[in-house]
Amino acid sequence: MGVHGDNVLISETKLEKVFSMKGGNGKSSYANNSQAQARHAQSMLHLLEATLDGMELHSPETPFVIADLGCSCGGNTIYMIDVIIKHMTKRYEGLGYKPPEFSVFFSDLPSNDFNTLFQLLPPLAINGGSMEQWLVPDDQRSYFAAGVPGSFYRRLFPERSINVFHSAFSLHWLSQVPESVMDKRSTAYNKGRVFIHGAAEITALAYKKQFQTDLARFLKSRSHEMKKGGSMFLVCLGRTSADPTNQSGAGILFGTHFQDAWEDLVQEGLVDGEKRDIFNIPVFASSLQEFKEVVETNGSFTINKLELFRGGSPLVVDQPDEPTEVGRALANSCRSVCGVLVDAHIGDQLSDELFARLEIRGTRNAKELLEQLQFFHIVASLSLA
Repeated sequence: MGVHGDNVLISETKLEKVFSMKGGNGKSSYANNSQAQARHAQSMLHLLEATLDGMELHSPETPFVIADLGCSCGGNTIYMIDVIIKHMTKRYEGLGYKPPEFSVFFSDLPSNDFNTLFQLLPPLAINGGSMEQWLVPDDQRSYFAAGVPGSFYRRLFPERSINVFHSAFSLHWLSQVPESVMDKRSTAYNKGRVFIHGAAEITALAYKKQFQTDLARFLKSRSHEMKKGGSMFLVCLGRTSADPTNQSGAGILFGTHFQDAWEDLVQEGLVDGEKRDIFNIPVFASSLQEFKEVVETNGSFTINKLELFRGGSPLVVDQPDEPTEVGRALANSCRSVCGVLVDAHIGDQLSDELFARLEIRGTRNAKELLEQLQFFHIVASLSLA
């Protein structure tokens, strides 16, 4: 069976062949709608730096290797890499060592817009063939860069090759929507919905099982790739409720007005109900306990720090009293992270209709959105067991 859009045919191969944050520099691109993620990341810098301080330093004669997993295509990943390198440079210098050369791997699915990302990279600063970080001006970079396409739910790097793994706002994206959720014969069939927020318990449990399987695979892969004494810093969507059908901020983003916008298309006869029902957002916001159980059961890593961090709203608006700006921000924010999947499922034209209706609904409910749409993030600092 295939999923047909206006101009697209997506086979049942793998989500990773299609999925990415929305590329380019348009109004609904991820690059122009990730300011909230930048703010959330900046508010957690003290936790990242504490993770880096707990790392074992290797010889400065050996390159220091960083991998950013789920790098997407905006400037946030470049900012975080700069933070890591500057912090590690200070650590080496504080012990009287010349900093090592730094190598950075930016990794995401093959469909990611690596072109836009690499155009944001400053030119490499090389002086006499060596990397002298302490002399690098702000408009140049102090590391060698490379792109690594592939799913982080599998191996990406050679054995014992990475000092630091960093992944922010990515691990809540599942490797696939559980098959039972889209199977009309299954009790987990998510009829009438496009997300698990408010869905049947058995539907949410299918998502939870997929999350557990995916996270275990992620950890196992990284355990082979990390150098001894290395560290991993992870940030993903979390929830405050023990009930997986209550997806906190993710539930409000994908399970209320976005879902209602789909219903608008169904009621207007633009999209068939069954076609809507086989579209589901492959996101799972885990509870802290669920995340901890997977790490402990997997056994590959030791938890140094694990907490639920209040991130704030994903909507960044200059005029919060202007409802139309809130509605536009909601539509652009949602489209920047899942628009590619919508386009592939129903085609560009109907996708435009869907997000136009989402903008209208966001405008009508602007005050409520600003008050209630708050994200919580699981922040984990891990080292090899």
